Amino acid sequence: MGELSKLPNIGKVVEEQLNEVGIETAEQLKNTGSKQAWLNIKAIDPSACLNRLCGLEGAIRGIRWHDLPDDVKKELKEFYRTLG
Repeated sequence: MGELSKLPNIGKVVEEQLNEVGIETAEQLKNTGSKQAWLNIKAIDPSACLNRLCGLEGAIRGIRWHDLPDDVKKELKEFYRTLG
């Protein structure tokens, strides 16, 4: 496992998916953003869920996704509903 798996919420499978869509470093993930990274993963894995989206945002912020502020969770949930 590489650099991404050291971030919160990123396990082996999600790291492999991020690598497959061209994201190999924490900096690349941050620059891409959680929403676009999730859309890229969703294109290769239709089962990508809201938890994965929140996990990506948490990884960018360096926190467990459960600890995301409520307003951020709400925004991500709305995004997921419109595009998920």
